[in-house]
Amino acid sequence: MTLRVLGVDPGLTRCGIGVVDVERNRQATMVAYGVVGTSPEDSLDQRLLVIALAIDEWLDRHEPHVLAVERVFSQLNVSTVMGVAQASGVVIAAAARRGIPVALHTPSEVKAAVTGSGSSNKDAVTKLVTKILRLDAPPRPADAADALALAITHAWRAGSGAAVATTGPGSSSLTPAQRAWAQAEAKARRAR
Repeated sequence: MTLRVLGVDPGLTRCGIGVVDVERNRQATMVAYGVVGTSPEDSLDQRLLVIALAIDEWLDRHEPHVLAVERVFSQLNVSTVMGVAQASGVVIAAAARRGIPVALHTPSEVKAAVTGSGSSNKDAVTKLVTKILRLDAPPRPADAADALALAITHAWRAGSGAAVATTGPGSSSLTPAQRAWAQAEAKARRAR
């Protein structure tokens, strides 16, 4: 069975999107990639609407089995984190409306899966995504390459012939760190 994964590198200014098909033997093929851009001069609601409409179009056109999204991770710039979180929420909701499972992966997980090192830079990720997908030229901009890397990572971690893995506390495809995070989230929800 071929697993189709739509990867999203969320952001308000540039939201990278990439679709890959991955065979049981882990051979990955690029289906499509792009970037949804919004202007910082536009209002937040309009920026999120642009992203929502674009994601709806990609989900309807490519019909992925699963959506892989970069997990929002603490950064120094709080406004950047908020924008990434807001864009992520729009993307996750679009998948949920269609019943498409969503998996979250940290940047270091993606780097480790694609390059073998969780501390690789963007150039190394782009270079290896180009090689893995047998592309003639690197996907540009880097946000698109990151989205493709997310899709590849999820397919390789889930096993392309396996049922898609979601991010619940009991998911067997989660790393120990992801399981701990999911358990902490579940505990926090119960405490409310």
